[in-house]
Amino acid sequence: MADWDIKKLRILRTLQELGTVTATAEALHMTPSAVSQQLTGLAKALGVTLLEAHGRRVRLTDAAQLVLRHAEAVFAQLERADAELLGYLQGEAGQVRVGAFSTAIPALVVPAVQELRRTHPGLAVAVREAEAQAAYELLAEGSVDLALSLAAHAPTPRDPRFSRVSLLADPLDVALPAGHPLAAEPGLRLADLAGEPWIFGSSGPWSQITTTACENAGFVPEQAHAAADWSAIWAMVAAGMGVALVPRMARSGGIRGLGRGSGVALRVLHADQPRRHVVAAARRGSEDAPGLARVLAALRQAAAAQTARGSADTAEPPGTVQSS
Repeated sequence: MADWDIKKLRILRTLQELGTVTATAEALHMTPSAVSQQLTGLAKALGVTLLEAHGRRVRLTDAAQLVLRHAEAVFAQLERADAELLGYLQGEAGQVRVGAFSTAIPALVVPAVQELRRTHPGLAVAVREAEAQAAYELLAEGSVDLALSLAAHAPTPRDPRFSRVSLLADPLDVALPAGHPLAAEPGLRLADLAGEPWIFGSSGPWSQITTTACENAGFVPEQAHAAADWSAIWAMVAAGMGVALVPRMARSGGIRGLGRGSGVALRVLHADQPRRHVVAAARRGSEDAPGLARVLAALRQAAAAQTARGSADTAEPPGTVQSS
């Protein structure tokens, strides 16, 4: 039987993810020569060629890809073993590290942590802000145990490394200057704003979400100003510099109170409401760890409360100047 060395298999998987021996060595705090020696030893133990020259770099052989397909099942089973052992040894105690994008922290993570402090005071939650793809990189390298991100920027559900849980569909409302001619327009649609100057990020998830929503409505938004900070976007809309899509989750958490007296009208796009989908992910096999399962349950509870609050907001009269 071949010698399946877990440490060396992890090195091979990291090489597959990062593409170069140098990057793999840096990520694993090894020297490039040590990485090469470990992989040479693994190839000898398994009796197959794992790497082949490709210009100045190396690439994985078909045999290496086969090895990794089976190795992923082994890694998942080891995660399950760790989860069971954690439950046996720690019970209610322990720490869960959560990586989350900025607006998810006040809207979802903070309420979940507050609830866990009440129900499971021995369970600590460490929060780290990380946007979109960065959250999954932290999850893959083991720096966090749970990643909150957006479905549009997450690995596919078929990725063998992660288990994903849908938390909520976050509606996107449109922010207009209070005196805008369309601020009180009945039945406002996103397409009605095709000729407006738009405010959104110059790159990253929010840029893509805004442009995709507008393209689905039949137009490409003209970006007049670029900003990623919600208070900055809010101030520019209030000054009449353009319009912007605002996630309802950001309104209830990240920018609460900024709209009071600011002259921003928030409109719900009832006819063609765009949404962004928030997901949580864990390394496959780890999701049954007691602490992680409790954090996920608390996040689901916070997401349900967030959805209920967002639904209540839509009952306000069209064109209302809102403060949250």
